[in-house]
Amino acid sequence: MKTKPGLSRRGVAVPASPIRRLVPYADRAKAAGAKIYHLNIGQPDIPTPREMIRAYQAFTAEVLAYGPSQGIPEFRRAVSTYWKGWGIELPAEQVIATTGGSEAILFALLALCDPGDEVLVPEPFYTNYLGFAAVASVNVVPVPARVDDGFRLPPDAEFTRRITPRTRAILFSNPGNPTGAVYTAAELRRLGNLAGEHGLFLLADEVYREFVYDGAQFTNVFTLTDIADRVIVLDSVSKRYSACGARVGYLATRNEAVLDASLRLGQARLCPPTVDQLAAAAAYTAPPSYLEAVRVEYQARRDILYQTLANIPGVTAFKPAGAFYTVAKLPVADAEKFAIWLLTDFRHDGASVMVAPANGFYATPGGGQDEVRIAYVLKGEDLKAAMAILAAALRAFPG
Repeated sequence: MKTKPGLSRRGVAVPASPIRRLVPYADRAKAAGAKIYHLNIGQPDIPTPREMIRAYQAFTAEVLAYGPSQGIPEFRRAVSTYWKGWGIELPAEQVIATTGGSEAILFALLALCDPGDEVLVPEPFYTNYLGFAAVASVNVVPVPARVDDGFRLPPDAEFTRRITPRTRAILFSNPGNPTGAVYTAAELRRLGNLAGEHGLFLLADEVYREFVYDGAQFTNVFTLTDIADRVIVLDSVSKRYSACGARVGYLATRNEAVLDASLRLGQARLCPPTVDQLAAAAAYTAPPSYLEAVRVEYQARRDILYQTLANIPGVTAFKPAGAFYTVAKLPVADAEKFAIWLLTDFRHDGASVMVAPANGFYATPGGGQDEVRIAYVLKGEDLKAAMAILAAALRAFPG
């Protein structure tokens, strides 16, 4: 008898997203008439720049043709010009356009790692790193940070004791998703020293670099000029310009071999989306006042979130310095059960909230069991309502 065909090890290993895996519960709650406040996903409600929308509207070509595998010149030049605003000379030739920042991460892993190689990642981390690593057959080695320490960069010794002959890179997000931590220049220098001393690459996911608060200073990884050939920036227009559906990102590096490998990976998928790149290039022409207004709005939302969490008995949270997320420790034994219960059983004036269980942002077994990630991407009044529901739910939760 023939055996039934099954999945590959890779197909089994790719994890479900904690950001999206509770969606069926939310859909059923909405179908039953409940209002659900979404705090689970980093989907901004900020208007996309008009410059970007107008670029879509202005597209009149009769044939939507393939573009260059490395991205259209207009987009790559726009990225180069953008970096000049940060005091960085980044030639357009050192930019590879990708289908979202997600593909940039995947290209970097595929270009640098063989199956079974390892990447160190400060933990908790963006959950989809695990998915990309599974696709690339790469092992994520977590380096734990602590909520009571504000998720600061772990000590150097915690990195060095995890380095093996299979270690290829350190992957990190700054400002942090899901933590909201912003690494100082000294912390970034420590990462540079680790990379230099141990022959590692630094993969810097800097998608939220504009969103820092309370006078915090963001230091970009290109300032580590002594290890320039080991630095790879992973970026996207999704969060910066509230354009998550555009699926345009890029990989940037001074390393010619990495650029060449990334280009060849890009050729295998032909090209990133052409019209979206044109629109993304236009987004970069939005005035500085656009991003500053967005930053101010997120800081106000951050304040609402933190002040509310700080007043809920049993909740441990720190004041995030960047991005638009925080990880909160809840007075529950199992945050995933609580998150499901919020959607299936709890209503406060006909409404409830959806949060992301934080266990999916950890590779350490048992990590984040009593934590959730909260995205403060709702308008102030909606965020206040959602926080009131969360506080009431924690008082009522039987678990």
